[in-house]
Amino acid sequence: MTTNTSPPPPPPPFTSPSTPASTSPFLTLTSPSDILAAVPYLVGFHPSNSLVAVGLEHGRAVMVVRWDLPLSPGTLDALETMFGREKVTEMVAIGYGPGKAVTPAMDEARRVAARAGVRVGEALRADAGRYWSYVCALPSCCPAEGTPYDPVSSRIAAEATVHGLVALPDRETLERTLAPVTGPVRLAMRRATSGAAGEVKAALAAATNLDAFTRAFVAEGLARVRKALATHEEGRRLTDLEAARLGLDLALVRIRDEAWTLMDESHVALWKDLARRLEPRFAPPAASLLAMAAWRSGDNILATVALERALAIDPGYSMANLLMHALQNLLSPAILRDRMPTPAELDTAMGAAHAGWLLPLSGLLLDDEAPVPGD
Repeated sequence: MTTNTSPPPPPPPFTSPSTPASTSPFLTLTSPSDILAAVPYLVGFHPSNSLVAVGLEHGRAVMVVRWDLPLSPGTLDALETMFGREKVTEMVAIGYGPGKAVTPAMDEARRVAARAGVRVGEALRADAGRYWSYVCALPSCCPAEGTPYDPVSSRIAAEATVHGLVALPDRETLERTLAPVTGPVRLAMRRATSGAAGEVKAALAAATNLDAFTRAFVAEGLARVRKALATHEEGRRLTDLEAARLGLDLALVRIRDEAWTLMDESHVALWKDLARRLEPRFAPPAASLLAMAAWRSGDNILATVALERALAIDPGYSMANLLMHALQNLLSPAILRDRMPTPAELDTAMGAAHAGWLLPLSGLLLDDEAPVPGD
């Protein structure tokens, strides 16, 4: 199970941030068991059939990336660029699953690290409560039958819990945290959406100048976006009617992009709430905004799940596809954060509002009860 014929020098302890973007508190990891106990808190759930790479800069974790196994050819190519961008000096890699799935992925990860001049401090395979090291050949510390470990009852798990970190049982549990609401909440939102949609359809039918109607709709929608952000910042939740109407507003690219230009990491909770409460056909804009907020905060896993939700409903939704491409290529959110236009620049780039802007919304209004995947 090992690839080295002699053991490497022992890696120094490394300190992992409690979340990818945080600077404190820290978890100090000194053994393979510590690493395995910490990873679920770094990615947000207990991985399975996964490869996780933790990039360190002089002993401190600066990046955590996870992939499903098996890997497609070329999946790890972008990792070399990320190592350089994040000034990674050492990598710890963990594969979860049987050797036939983990070993090829681990070999590729180690090749990428070698090309980048990054030291591999540890490379582990974990499966069924045991782990094996790819960088240690000593039976005394790495027996052929593996070493048992318990990620739940360890010191690291206790410290992470004290710091308020959460590790869900699996990725499916994380996905369920973004699933559409059900029961009475869904019925209430369906009624609110039907009422909001009915008002817009009636106003459209009565409009004599669609360009003028669009200008007014956009102006009111932009105001609602800013009001929603203010409501969130005050710690209050949008009412069903406010949420439903904002869902209609966000169907227009200019209104959605207003929310994008005003994006802040603290907006995660707002867009997560809307992505779950909105009728599914109206959810892709909110789910994409959630992904952007999560990505900016360093939570790539939540960002990916949000984008999967958006694309399951509308595979062609351009904002979701753009962000998914960025995540899959391990790009930094700084490439967008530092280049986001101001609302005034959006007005200049998009020009005056006109009836053509209503087309995405018109399609959603055709049938208030249209079944949608995820409904």
